[in-house]
Amino acid sequence: MPVITLLTDFGSGDSYVAEVKAVLISAVPGCTIVDVSHDVAPGSRRAAQYLLARTWHRFPVGTVHFAVVDPGVGTIRRALAVQTSGHSFVAPDNGLLSPVLEGAVVVEIPVPPEAAATFHGRDVFAPAAARLANGDLLSALGSVAHDPLLSPLPLPRQGPSGVRGEVLYIDRFGTLVTNVPGSGFERATGVVIGGEFTAHLGRTFRDVEQGALVAFVGSGGTVEIAARDRSAAQVTGVGIGGEVRVLGI
Repeated sequence: MPVITLLTDFGSGDSYVAEVKAVLISAVPGCTIVDVSHDVAPGSRRAAQYLLARTWHRFPVGTVHFAVVDPGVGTIRRALAVQTSGHSFVAPDNGLLSPVLEGAVVVEIPVPPEAAATFHGRDVFAPAAARLANGDLLSALGSVAHDPLLSPLPLPRQGPSGVRGEVLYIDRFGTLVTNVPGSGFERATGVVIGGEFTAHLGRTFRDVEQGALVAFVGSGGTVEIAARDRSAAQVTGVGIGGEVRVLGI
């Protein structure tokens, strides 16, 4: 049966996720719905981009991905449906889909007049996702959209002493996830966070004493910084966009 993933900033304290799922299971009985996350910080398109880029390709071909972090809901920003590499996506045209737009086919989904101006997730994107899951052609959803908004995640920079990157995401454990690739980390001589804190080099959380900072290659393939049994974000005070330097690579 069709697989539909959900990635939103809707949280779990309201009915919004349930209303989206109600649309989907009513239109696509028996579909498999996978919650990637509903705890994206409100309006954080960068966090949503990171999670989408990390997860979409792990699902089977034919999966439909519903990704709605939409601070511009109800404005003139477009609603998009996208297909690439055998996967389909529905999302606002606010840069969230930047990780999948290269070589993709993109259409604009018309917004019906009866759609709630503050809840396009339920009234625009969920019906579009259901149609794609039911096998509708992308072209049936709308007209070709040119120049979708590209807002790619920042790339690290190579310097004379190593690689200078930044924090892209902070997980629920307070781990700082960076954009520095893990390749070559075995040659690293040090990691500096926020220009002030240094981390031990390790392989996992338990390679340091309680409360100490440790840098390693995380499961997403980039350098991460954690604090054993604590939050690295709280220990360092470094947030998304904070500088991380990996020396010696």
